Amino acid sequence: MLSPEVGTKVACAAVGLSRATHYRRQKPRLTAVPKPRPTPPRALSAEEQKRVLDVLESERFVDKSPVEVYHTLLDEGQYLCSTRTMYRVLAQNGEVQERRNQLRHPDYKKPELLATGPNQLWSWDITKLLGPTKWTYFYLYVVMDVFSRYVVGWLVADSENGELAQRLIRETAIKQGIDRNQLTLHSDRGAPMTSKTLAETLIDLGVARSLSRPQVSNDNPFSESQFKTTKYSPGFPDRFDSMDHSRNVCRVFFPWYNEDHRHSGIAYLTPSQLHHGKGEEILAARARVLEQAHQARPERFVLGQPRVPDCPTDVWINRPSGLSVPGP
Repeated sequence: MLSPEVGTKVACAAVGLSRATHYRRQKPRLTAVPKPRPTPPRALSAEEQKRVLDVLESERFVDKSPVEVYHTLLDEGQYLCSTRTMYRVLAQNGEVQERRNQLRHPDYKKPELLATGPNQLWSWDITKLLGPTKWTYFYLYVVMDVFSRYVVGWLVADSENGELAQRLIRETAIKQGIDRNQLTLHSDRGAPMTSKTLAETLIDLGVARSLSRPQVSNDNPFSESQFKTTKYSPGFPDRFDSMDHSRNVCRVFFPWYNEDHRHSGIAYLTPSQLHHGKGEEILAARARVLEQAHQARPERFVLGQPRVPDCPTDVWINRPSGLSVPGP
């Protein structure tokens, strides 16, 4: 300590400490023991509290609120305490709670789906297309293969309808040659998706149904992403003049999407290339082109020969818990 030699004021200034803090720290710390709160003279005694509790728990008043008990006793010429005190006595004994049956939402299980090839996992959804005037819409149904991002089926209608959905799914499954117990169909919980008509069709086809959790958009990400690609496409109109107009546009758009659109999520292959098993061959050809370019002018490739992304081998909706993370 410097204070005995140079004085408290100079020592505190040297270390940047105020003298008030210095003197406060010299005092021994006393552990303050809280004083017991005195009982107000107007408080109910233990016997009076027990009497109030006995009345509230009696068979006559057990199903009535303290307000009803209070006014009933007043009509009979009795006053025990205020309604607030009745609530306080009940709370001290853990008896203030909701007694009616409460709606409890079921615990929805997170879907964990894995596809290692085409036609194992499909995702489908419905989006609105703006019509010619305000509050008019057309409804675009799209069924997509999650592994390849290939649009296997679509239709445009004037409403969301379970019968239209089951017809689309049935015709698409037949067109793709889906066998029983081969396919899982994933969707959100819209009315057409949960309709009895569609459920019966899926049972007939031997297709497993998977549903997103309520209000969890991440459970159906592939359809949501596909709709964004559709609506942000330069050639896709903001509004449609008629049903025929919307269908004609989709007849052009979806062949382009499947055959020409190079998808970033599948190594910039087109959905058609991956869906029909040509991905490995095309990526190998790209690798040969890059190898030849590197051999011809290696000085132009500062980081070495460019690598071609691997062909997708699996894709999932919510990574299954037992699936290992691929290495570098």
